[in-house]
Amino acid sequence: MAVHIRLRRMGAKKRPYYRIVAADSRRARDGRFLETLGTYNPITKPAEVSVAEDKLIKWLDQGATPSDTVSSLLTQIGFTEKYQKAKRGEDVSEIALKTVITERKKKTRKMKKAAVAAAKEESPKEESPKEESPKKESPKKEAPPQETAPTETPAEESSDEGSSQAPADESNT
Repeated sequence: MAVHIRLRRMGAKKRPYYRIVAADSRRARDGRFLETLGTYNPITKPAEVSVAEDKLIKWLDQGATPSDTVSSLLTQIGFTEKYQKAKRGEDVSEIALKTVITERKKKTRKMKKAAVAAAKEESPKEESPKEESPKKESPKKEAPPQETAPTETPAEESSDEGSSQAPADESNT
């Protein structure tokens, strides 16, 4: 029987609360389990994790494998490091586990927001060439100025006027 250490979802709808349990790998996520090893509450800010170290060590020594999420949680609270040192025979009496996990998601969100803000600051510089590109399209719109040929017609009329003025000038001399 393969034993996995994994999360079992508890709590209300949209308010998850997890128990860290040792369960047979063939069982459902929220199905029957062998033993409760701790809890994980992601709703509180920062998230809280509590673990029964002695029970967890017992199951790990018997060959239970933690799921990816549980191993990540155990690493974040410092249990994995403590367990590895204890396995090597080093003194672990000074190592205390964290019960609170700092939110990494907030950091990445802040970093993303900062990157978006930086991009917005740079984008007005980039938008000005984009604004020029419609101006470059304006030569296409200059098709109506090709209608300048009809405006030349008034110029021809002015030349007619000029010729009518020319004789007036000649008459003045």
